[in-house]
Amino acid sequence: MSTPRQEEGSKDRKMSAQEYELIQEEDERSLKKYRKQCMQDLHQRLSFGPKFQSVFDLDSGEAFLEVIEQEHRLTLVVVHIYQDGVKGCEELNSCLDCLAAEHPTVKFCRIDAVASGAAERFSSEVLPTLLVYRGGELLSNFLSVTQHFNQEFFATDVEAFLNEHGLLPEKELIAGGDDEEEGEVE
Repeated sequence: MSTPRQEEGSKDRKMSAQEYELIQEEDERSLKKYRKQCMQDLHQRLSFGPKFQSVFDLDSGEAFLEVIEQEHRLTLVVVHIYQDGVKGCEELNSCLDCLAAEHPTVKFCRIDAVASGAAERFSSEVLPTLLVYRGGELLSNFLSVTQHFNQEFFATDVEAFLNEHGLLPEKELIAGGDDEEEGEVE
C-alpha cells in the first residue's frame, strides 16, 4: 500500500518528452477523427434529395414520361436513347453505369428506341442520344453524342463532355477519403 507521501510524489512527477509526444499524437488523431466526423455530418445535412447510384432501364414511352415528369424538380435526369447494334451505344451504356456511381444525385436512365416505340423519332443515324432534363424541362439534347468523342471513349470523356456543358453537379464528398491512420484510432 502506498503512503500519502508516495502518492504526492507521483503527482509532481514531470512527463518525459516521449510521453508528451505520444499524448500530443493521440490528441491530433482524435481531433482529426472528430473533424472528419463533423464534416461527414455537415455534408449529410446539406445533401438533399434521393440517391440513385445506378442506371434505370426504362421499358416504355410511358415510363420515360413518368421519369421526366415525376422526378423532384431539382433532380437532374440524364436519359440515354440507344439501340442494340448501333455503334457507340453499348460503350455509352457502360460509361453511364460508372457515372451513376460517381454522381448519385443524378438520375441516369436508358431506353431502347426500338422496344419503346421511339425508333421512328430516333433512327439509328442519331443514336446514341442523350437527353438531359430538370424539373420536367429539357435542358440539352445531344444527337449522335459519340461524334463528340474519340473512337475509343471512357466514362471520364462523357463526364468531361457533360461538365463542359454545365450539366453535372460537383461530385459527392467521399466519406473516409484521406485518413490513412484511421485503423490506429480507437
